[in-house]
Amino acid sequence: MIMPMNCAMGDSFEMQEKTISNILFFIEKCWDQMLRFSRRTEEQMNRWASRYGYKDNPKELLEHAKNNTIGRYACVNLSNLATIEFRMFRGTLKLNTFIATLQLVDQICNVAISLSNEEMKNLSWQDFVLGISKDNKPELIEYLKLRQLYVNEPIIEENEEI
Repeated sequence: MIMPMNCAMGDSFEMQEKTISNILFFIEKCWDQMLRFSRRTEEQMNRWASRYGYKDNPKELLEHAKNNTIGRYACVNLSNLATIEFRMFRGTLKLNTFIATLQLVDQICNVAISLSNEEMKNLSWQDFVLGISKDNKPELIEYLKLRQLYVNEPIIEENEEI
């Protein structure tokens, strides 16, 4: 899946860099969940969509990724001039799985655009999942449930009188 960077990732070069660093950071931070969602094994991921490696700071991770020699076989391919490519997802012929994958990438990009680097560092998988609109992305919610990646809403305890 390839995302054009010209306007989709931000209006300025600095905004695009922040967005891409947030995308990379989120994927590395939530690697276990992304691996489960991807339908790939760790071995397949190492061959077709290698990790850059976790860093404590999104900006630091982007600089590391830019200087890495993985090439195009990275989980997020940065080697093209005007696009980034999400390579981690295994192909599918199931429409709902395909739509869910598009919706996940859309959600990751929206979060990466809207949050600062510091907010992205504090974002948990649970917070990310709870921010997904059930009305706008029902296929994603269903797929997350299927892959056991969906965290239910918090339960409000009711006081029971004995």
